[in-house]
Amino acid sequence: MIIEKISKNVAGFRLLNRIIYERSFQTEKGGDVQVNSNDLERYIKLYRKSVLGAALCYVRNTSDAEDIAQDVFIKLYAYKGSFESDEHIKAWLVRCAINHSKDLLRSFWYRCSEPLEAAAEKVHYDTREGGGLPEAMSKLNPKVRIVLNLHYYEGYSAKEIAQIMHTTESAVLHRLSRGRKQLKDILINERNEVKDGLQESL
Repeated sequence: MIIEKISKNVAGFRLLNRIIYERSFQTEKGGDVQVNSNDLERYIKLYRKSVLGAALCYVRNTSDAEDIAQDVFIKLYAYKGSFESDEHIKAWLVRCAINHSKDLLRSFWYRCSEPLEAAAEKVHYDTREGGGLPEAMSKLNPKVRIVLNLHYYEGYSAKEIAQIMHTTESAVLHRLSRGRKQLKDILINERNEVKDGLQESL
């Protein structure tokens, strides 16, 4: 029943087989599973988009982002520590997504992967809506993009982002300021290009 529920609520999310394997592995080893199947289903519903959004700030396509999200939720499933609240869990998941994304970017396989393959699924921030803004976001440096994502899409304060990113609040504020300016410049340039194109067609 739980498998059917997750597969319906998280369409296309390649998590089920790995979850089943990890669960049986934990049982065989006699380990304490801190997150049961009902908890896991709830956290996937609540935070899947946030985890995917964080991953997409770094990696080049949705397939890689989904793989990262899958690993992050499996890590939550196997985690033996405790959390203060659901918000603490969300911040932990986002931090894990960032770390996994950075690890992937540093990997030999990812750096040497076929460029055409990356181009075929080039990330365009497709987990969000908002016209030209998502496309403009995809042109930013990942370190700037993740800060904007956490602040404007996830509602975190600069102080909270600093804690998640393991950096200083002043560094976060600097990236927010730089990101806003860069976004503004990108959107203005795109608007001017559209105007020029319309004038040429007349």
